[in-house]
Amino acid sequence: MKGIKTPKAKTIGELMEETRIQEGAQEYSGHEYLDLNRFAEDTRHMVIFDVLSNESVIGWKGERTRAYLTEAGYANVLASQEKGHIRILSHAGVNRGRLSYDSRNSLR
Repeated sequence: MKGIKTPKAKTIGELMEETRIQEGAQEYSGHEYLDLNRFAEDTRHMVIFDVLSNESVIGWKGERTRAYLTEAGYANVLASQEKGHIRILSHAGVNRGRLSYDSRNSLR
């Protein structure tokens, strides 16, 4: 039929961006909301944190950062928080890319 345009198929990137927006996720330094690290077999945690000091091994002072972490990586982040280098603002457990936030009002 002449003059009728069929809708263009969306790219995976466009679909991922729609999902990010629908879920209310913000972009921060570090890993993107739908970063491939989120789907790694050994990823068990997602944290959003503020970097408070220049001694932090993750991020730069003043940044808000998202990271997908293994158990060992999460232990390191908790140690950095204990030292006062970072402050964790949001945590979610990760299982096969699915996020289970600790709180309904967690940063996304």
